[in-house]
Amino acid sequence: MTRLSSALGTGAEFRIKKFELGGHNFRVRVPLVSESDAIHSRIIKPDSAVIDKIYFELTKSLEEFKATENADLVFTETDVVVSGRSMREAATNKAMMEARIVEMVRLLQSDNVANNLDDITYAEIELEWPLSVQRALVEKISEVISPIYKEVRGN
Repeated sequence: MTRLSSALGTGAEFRIKKFELGGHNFRVRVPLVSESDAIHSRIIKPDSAVIDKIYFELTKSLEEFKATENADLVFTETDVVVSGRSMREAATNKAMMEARIVEMVRLLQSDNVANNLDDITYAEIELEWPLSVQRALVEKISEVISPIYKEVRGN
């Protein structure tokens, strides 16, 4: 226990912020700096197995064109480049987006402690909400946990 928590208590409720989105009230836990650093690390370094799975999904329909000559479609040993865009990079970006959504949703707090979201997966989130809702929710969570978030991003 730190000096502050000894003097003032753990402050668990102090770290809970509330916001409304689409007529629903949400509660989000503001992460500690060390938690934020860990979250950021997991977002920028997604699991390579996840990247490979997404890459396979993105490129499986392109395999039939491997034997044909096409200037807009270049096959390398580890990548497929479509109109100058790397499918491996696209898979990495998608994996990072999914990781960000999962990490932000995991910060949401339920009134019932037994219903925490610590182990939720992107597949579960995707079944529940369309991408537009996911993005709006992540944006709102980011604003709540870091009020100067938009200013720093320059948006």
